Amino acid sequence: MKTAQSILLKPIITEKSTTLRETQNVLTFKVAGDANKIEIRRAVEVLFSVKVDSVRVLKTTSKIKKVGRSIGRTSEGRKAYVKLKAGEKLPPIFEGV
Repeated sequence: MKTAQSILLKPIITEKSTTLRETQNVLTFKVAGDANKIEIRRAVEVLFSVKVDSVRVLKTTSKIKKVGRSIGRTSEGRKAYVKLKAGEKLPPIFEGV
């Protein structure tokens, strides 16, 4: 059985995710590749004690990047946008970031 910690790998802190968090009450996470929307919803509700309104999941593909003479690839994975229900407060871990 998967644990909540193995489903939610880490929060994504970017300019876009910060704007979504402040304006639309949406949290962004990097999630396990085999996790589905129901598992992601339960993991967020258990770890942060909040009610989830909706979950959107997308797959990020790897891209070829060139730095100087070396060529490499960016990592691929899955990203989840978790919208909290109206009136829910953001978890303290996301305050001031």
